[in-house]
Amino acid sequence: MRPAPLVLAFGGHEPEIGAEVFIAPGAVVAGQVALGRGVGIWFNAVLRGDMAAIAVGDCSNIQDLAMVHVDYETPTVIGSRVTVGHRAIIHGATVEDECLIGMGAVILNRARIGTHSLVAAGAVVREGFVVPPGSLVAGIPAQVRRELTPAEQERLRVSAEDYYRRAQAYAAAIK
Repeated sequence: MRPAPLVLAFGGHEPEIGAEVFIAPGAVVAGQVALGRGVGIWFNAVLRGDMAAIAVGDCSNIQDLAMVHVDYETPTVIGSRVTVGHRAIIHGATVEDECLIGMGAVILNRARIGTHSLVAAGAVVREGFVVPPGSLVAGIPAQVRRELTPAEQERLRVSAEDYYRRAQAYAAAIK
């Protein structure tokens, strides 16, 4: 028997799943979670909207083992065409459109990642930190290192589009 994802109502909230969404086996989507069109939730990722809402915009991807959670009255908002790398944690934060969150990065409560930004692998974005649009942030604690070039910003969008196509291929293979 093939393992299935767990999509779970919790606290009176049923997850809202958009068209063309791929939720991989082993992934968990629970509570007040809204997934836009073409979102990919990869193997063993967890989105737990139990104390506030989680919203994930169109064509974003939450990769293997990533955790998206909230805090009391502190929702998590992930924009469109965002790539959240393997084992990353986003907790009660906002990630604007066309960003890439590197593998193992941690983004804490009330942080805001501006559009077209890249959070480097392993970075820890402290509570309330605001990343300006088009920035590369890295380190523990994360600091703005430089502005991304237009070509680098374009690669962020392309990454999300590639993962959208890959998710659709996986969805077809699993059926």
